[in-house]
Amino acid sequence: MKTMKTFNIKYIAMALCISFLFVQCADDDDNGNVIEQITCDDNIQNGDEEGVDCGGTACAPCLGNLDFSGTFAQADIMGRPGVNTVFSGSDDVKNNFNTTIVTDRASFQPTFEATLELYHDVYATALGIPTEDLDYETNILGLDAPTFTTVLTQFDALQVAPNAPTTYFDGTNILTGRNLGDDVIDISLTLMFGGTSGTRFDGNNGTPQLTSDGVGIGDRDLTLPFPYMEPALSN
Repeated sequence: MKTMKTFNIKYIAMALCISFLFVQCADDDDNGNVIEQITCDDNIQNGDEEGVDCGGTACAPCLGNLDFSGTFAQADIMGRPGVNTVFSGSDDVKNNFNTTIVTDRASFQPTFEATLELYHDVYATALGIPTEDLDYETNILGLDAPTFTTVLTQFDALQVAPNAPTTYFDGTNILTGRNLGDDVIDISLTLMFGGTSGTRFDGNNGTPQLTSDGVGIGDRDLTLPFPYMEPALSN
């Protein structure tokens, strides 16, 4: 009877394993047999996966096995994505800009310039002053509105100058690269609204604050690894 009871328990255990449709289950004789369910997010290469959680019949292709043959279309340009977002003026223009190669972008310059001037008009109206009193003024780089917007349309990339200080703008060097601590938004706003001095509408002398978004780097320590924050305190 003892032998028969052991025999029955063993088959009951096996039946339970099968009933859970391949949920991993080791048999009770410890001989290493395992029934596995293929999963693509368990950080284990199992089933017919060709790598860890990739390939095979159930998971996404492994990176090394991707097929790049065929015809591809440019979907987006992200060298300096803020340029298109700020100056395109509409979703249609933004989408067209993203799918147009650099050498064919001259047609976007009038739209960018009109949008730049429109921002000044909107602020003037909000402040209750004549729009002509808040027209765009040549910026600290000496670029007037047509030249500034031409640069924006024709060059959408992050430059790197190997033989110059790496900076988005430090008052002297311009677009030689980008440091983690560079305030790109404030620099961009200064070029748009700062005028020749860079302080035209900086919130002083009764002017509106248009040269800064008021957001700093916070308490991030850029000497730390990404995301540049101290470990959370434990209770």
